[in-house]
Amino acid sequence: MQCWVTPATDVSCAGYPTTYLSVTPYGRCLLWFVLQGLSSATDPPQSSVRCTQSMAAIPRCVGEAVWGMCVADAMSMPVHWYYNIQDIRGDFGGWITGFQAPQSRHPSSILTLSNPAGSGRSNRSLGNQPEVVGNVILHDKLKFWKTPGRSVHYHQGLQAGDNTLNTLCALRAAQTLVQAKYSNVGEPRARALVLSDYVKFMTTPGMHRDTYAESFHRAFFADWMELRPICPNEVLEFAQDRYRQWMNAPHADSQLDAIGCLPMAIPFVLLSATASKDEAVTAAVDFVRLTHPHPNLDVYVTLYASALHATLNGACLRQQAEAALKSSALNAWDNCQKYMHRAARFPKSSEERLRVHQSAVEALGLACYIKGALSSLFYLAHEFCDDFCGGILANTNCGGENCNRGAALGALLGAQAGRGSGAVPQEWKEGLRSAGEQIRVILEGLA
Repeated sequence: MQCWVTPATDVSCAGYPTTYLSVTPYGRCLLWFVLQGLSSATDPPQSSVRCTQSMAAIPRCVGEAVWGMCVADAMSMPVHWYYNIQDIRGDFGGWITGFQAPQSRHPSSILTLSNPAGSGRSNRSLGNQPEVVGNVILHDKLKFWKTPGRSVHYHQGLQAGDNTLNTLCALRAAQTLVQAKYSNVGEPRARALVLSDYVKFMTTPGMHRDTYAESFHRAFFADWMELRPICPNEVLEFAQDRYRQWMNAPHADSQLDAIGCLPMAIPFVLLSATASKDEAVTAAVDFVRLTHPHPNLDVYVTLYASALHATLNGACLRQQAEAALKSSALNAWDNCQKYMHRAARFPKSSEERLRVHQSAVEALGLACYIKGALSSLFYLAHEFCDDFCGGILANTNCGGENCNRGAALGALLGAQAGRGSGAVPQEWKEGLRSAGEQIRVILEGLA
């Protein structure tokens, strides 16, 4: 029987010898400073013993959630959108067990079919539409979008431990919110500042090395090109007007109904950890509306943000995942149970059990569309609620939309791990490239 990952209770994880430290310097410092930036008005009543005890653990949970988000994304990056999971083994000589650089060739890539002028795939009949890729964003990457053939890797040029564009944008959002020291990240000026920084980050050459920007980025900047607002208030007004226009459009853009809406919303939940659930959810939903103007998303963002906020505040992740899968929004619990029962027949570290999880994710939702992707995410959260390493590697080796699904899953698993004796392995934290640097920038700005 081939072992593809060691259990979380061992002192090693997938070939990375480590001790699960009670807290790491970066994780401890990061979120201690984060919470110092929050107003004391968000503190719970001192008369509530349960809330006070939860408050003591929240900084570490938020810190591990940040690391978890970045680790999961970077782990999946080389096999992002591998829809034939056997291609993972073929390209990497076995299942992924640590950070890897992407191959130059991607076996199921449709990058060259994507529309460089906006959302979705290329439409040759709109040849006069100005291209966003190469002119506004991804300044030196258009050549990869126009390479003949269909095998160009989406993350051409990234290295082992690098993060994809969506997670980099999430880190920028976190940095912006932390440095601004808002007492309430749900207020309009917080969204305005994040959007303004997002515009600067995306339109300034050399800010990142990723090759791909998914539809919501391209659609945002295709609309942005006419007025090109830059200052916070103007960008916020543009995004709000855009949301209203899209909500009144006869047809929604199906490419925006995607789990890629979650990474940039995660910081709004993390920095609302000491606020009420309703405040955290509202902060996340209000921001997603500005980047993903689609009528279906409010309910799914609410579902995820509620689960993350509850986990940060001490709720059992397994129970949160079960409730989400049973919800009317997903209605996936009955389908999940057959895979859960089947997986339980095999040892946790076995390849047989991994195959069951791979089958489950394929059945529940392998692609980016949010209902299926969230069903897969909460299935994995349920099965790996107490096994951070196992959950991250299972997500990666299930393929499909494993980066955005992984970032959101990693935040949940990290938040859960932060409450117990577990943590994101130090070696994985140190193996991150761009994310590690970004977190250090956050710490320096709060020192």
